[in-house]
Amino acid sequence: MCAAGRRWGRRQRALLWAVLLAAWEAAWGQLRYSVPEEMPKGSFVGDVAKDLGLQLPALSEHGVRIVSEGRTQYFALHGKTGHLVTAERIDREQLCESVQQCVLRCELIVEEEMKFYEIEVEIADINDNAPSFQEADTDMRLSEMTAPGSRFPLTEAHDPDSGRNSLQSYELSGDEHFSLAVQAGPGGDQRPELVLAKALDREEAAFHELVLRAIDGGDPARTGTARIRVTVLDANDNAPVFSQAEYTVRVPEDVPVGSTLVTVTATDADEGLNGQVKYSFKKKKAASSQVFSLDSETGAITLGQNLDFEEGKTYLLDLEAYDGGALYDTAKVVITVTDVNDNVPEISVRSAVSTISEDSPSGTVVALLHVQDRDSGANGAVHCSIDGDVPFRLQSSHGSYYSVVTARELDREQVSEYNVTVRAADGGSPALQSSAVLALRVLDVNDNAPVFAQERYSARLAENNAAGALVLTVRATDADWGQNARVRYRLWEGRVRGAPLSSYVSVQAETGALYALRSFDYEEVRELELWVRAEDGGAPALSSNVSVRLLIVDENDNAPQVLYPPAAPPAASGKGGWSGVELAPRSSEPGALPAGSLTRWLVLAVAAVSCLFVAFLLLLLALRLRRWRREQLLAADSGVLRGVPVSHFVGIDGVRAFLQSYSHEVSLTADSRKSQLRFSGGSCCDTLPARPPPDEPAPLLGEEDPA
Repeated sequence: MCAAGRRWGRRQRALLWAVLLAAWEAAWGQLRYSVPEEMPKGSFVGDVAKDLGLQLPALSEHGVRIVSEGRTQYFALHGKTGHLVTAERIDREQLCESVQQCVLRCELIVEEEMKFYEIEVEIADINDNAPSFQEADTDMRLSEMTAPGSRFPLTEAHDPDSGRNSLQSYELSGDEHFSLAVQAGPGGDQRPELVLAKALDREEAAFHELVLRAIDGGDPARTGTARIRVTVLDANDNAPVFSQAEYTVRVPEDVPVGSTLVTVTATDADEGLNGQVKYSFKKKKAASSQVFSLDSETGAITLGQNLDFEEGKTYLLDLEAYDGGALYDTAKVVITVTDVNDNVPEISVRSAVSTISEDSPSGTVVALLHVQDRDSGANGAVHCSIDGDVPFRLQSSHGSYYSVVTARELDREQVSEYNVTVRAADGGSPALQSSAVLALRVLDVNDNAPVFAQERYSARLAENNAAGALVLTVRATDADWGQNARVRYRLWEGRVRGAPLSSYVSVQAETGALYALRSFDYEEVRELELWVRAEDGGAPALSSNVSVRLLIVDENDNAPQVLYPPAAPPAASGKGGWSGVELAPRSSEPGALPAGSLTRWLVLAVAAVSCLFVAFLLLLLALRLRRWRREQLLAADSGVLRGVPVSHFVGIDGVRAFLQSYSHEVSLTADSRKSQLRFSGGSCCDTLPARPPPDEPAPLLGEEDPA
């Protein structure tokens, strides 16, 4: 009970330390877990969501996934629980055969946040392998002259487990002539040796059967056995001797297959069959014996397969040299593979966007890249860059991660699409390089207002036009795209002669065509000043205005009209009219009225009308001056009198005043009761009336026309 309690306490403390370590490493963007090997697929490894503080419903929305470097994905993320689970059954001995601590690495990518977290999972060893010998049966031949105390190397057992579960000891059983000695190798390995404890006598026993047992430290312990058959030979008192106990060779990884790497030599002082030396691999089933070939006659070691520094950096070969009398010597060959720049840098796009808004601020992340080179040293040092003059730059993240971010503001109207080429080059000579292309489309923002093709438009339209006639077409373009570039036109509402401007002209919203809605009369409207607005389809919309001047061209569509004297009615009508005779006294001065029976009231009426007309002109001039002054203060364009032809005004320092003459027609007769005073509106003209020639006397009142 006490031992069980102590074990439970140790497990609780270990678990507490593991939780604290995971929390500390999560704060620094790194998680570390431990899981035993040979766990079934889907086994729990760690609570990633809890350790990183991620909400479970948001895992799928944020695009969270697990990425491993190798070809096999050993871990996966459970979408519902946020647990890191095993995706395959993991065999520690297969993955980390020669490594004491087996650690698998993967990365948790959060695509939406452009973040990543490194995860290290230590694969804990279990005692799932028993020690084994490469050769279950070993034949040894010893001379009966062999002196007691002689030592003979035995086949070593191999246990792929690590730590206490690995090989711990050897045991020998079967014969009193032999004992077992275990020597410690340079790397801490145990090397069993067969020790001759008692002199051999072939005549007494020609064969000896022994059993070598290898034991590991598991609980329960596992064992492996090998049978040793010793054949006693007649005397051969000289064994082969290698020239070196250990041969060291350094070869580049790109050495051609079939090349001779090293030649070992051993000599035997005996003569005849006992002096003939042959060579062999001591461990014929070792992986290194498949990569290299050994010539049994010459001792030449040649390359049988291509070398790869990234897969194997060092190879250890155990050789034997034996003579015809079964005496032998052993030697080691250490082959070190040197790196050659034969791996190009690898660029992996872990997360990327395909579109970006043109108003994105500088520093916006568009892609997350991982760059690695399997070479070592300078050959594995990678430098990354972006080709061309593009508004993007590389930003180094943790480890071998890079972020592609915007270097300045984007403008879709200048460049709408980018192919960003990221290039990675190593430090080899010559350097190897690779590239990855990121296709990026810039999304439009409504940042351009429509622009008219002209600063102002003007057109001439003959009067008496047909209703619906095309006057002109305004056109505006918008540098934006899609709905933001769709331009629509409309009139800026105003009034003409008291009527809405839209009752005179209209503009087609899609094409900008300006149409006359009515037939114009030059004598009523001589020009129109209007504004057309172009508005795009953005939200909010942007717009611009342009002025349009429409000049009405006069046509000869009015015949002259005699206002005075009035035309005589037909004689048949029987009505009175003007007879064509005006009477005047002979003593009338030039410029004098007809001296008929004009009454005093008629004169007063004429004077009153004239005074009212002059007052009206003064008032109108004052109003015009006031309006002009107001427009100057408001910095607005000078307008025109609506409905009054331009030619009826004269400009004096920016003031437009009437320049018209009005004729008053007076008709007098001898009978003042038939006197008439007439104001003719049709006599309005743009010039002063002409005087009659001075040499033509005015007709006398009452004098009849000779005709």
